[in-house]
Amino acid sequence: QVQLVESGGGLVQAGGSLRLSCAASGRTSSNRAMGWFRQAPGKERQFVAAISWRGDLPDYAISVKGRFTISRDNAKNTVYLQMNSLKPEDTAVYYCAATAERFTTARARIYDYWGQGTQVTVSS
Repeated sequence: QVQLVESGGGLVQAGGSLRLSCAASGRTSSNRAMGWFRQAPGKERQFVAAISWRGDLPDYAISVKGRFTISRDNAKNTVYLQMNSLKPEDTAVYYCAATAERFTTARARIYDYWGQGTQVTVSS
């Protein structure tokens, strides 16, 4: 089992920044690719960003590319999502996820473990 706990969400004005963290514990979390997804009210969960087990090969949704940066620190078993130039449409619950795959994937069904989510609200 892998346990994932997100933090760093909150309320921010449009144009502002937030950094989300995802602390992983349990079974060999450092050799897994990790991803961030989000779900807004009334919408399906969507891919935001992912990173390989080595911390390279990042992948981003088109809607966040150039504004968000995913990174990881395997020594701390933590994955980060730096979010800049936030927009009201970024408002959602953000989920961290882990997969047994080592390399980056945007497919939610490939991820085996999910955190409880952290709310991000961007006001206009």
